[in-house]
Amino acid sequence: MKFIIKSMEIEDIVEKYPETIGPMQEMGVQCMVCGEPVWGTLGERISEKGLKNEDEIMERLNQVASEIEEKKKRGK
Repeated sequence: MKFIIKSMEIEDIVEKYPETIGPMQEMGVQCMVCGEPVWGTLGERISEKGLKNEDEIMERLNQVASEIEEKKKRGK
């Protein structure tokens, strides 16, 4: 199941899944500036940076989101 899609706003992603901030930054997706989420969608940020690892980025972020959702289901 996909929890994060390219058309999602960065602000919405980091608000719902703050644990994705580190992985996004590690993979070259700028998501925070001066402690605030950047404007635009995830897809726009990937394109603006010219990143070629879009599939890897989406897979990793969805893996993190899936783990968070699973913990929520278990009440942890």
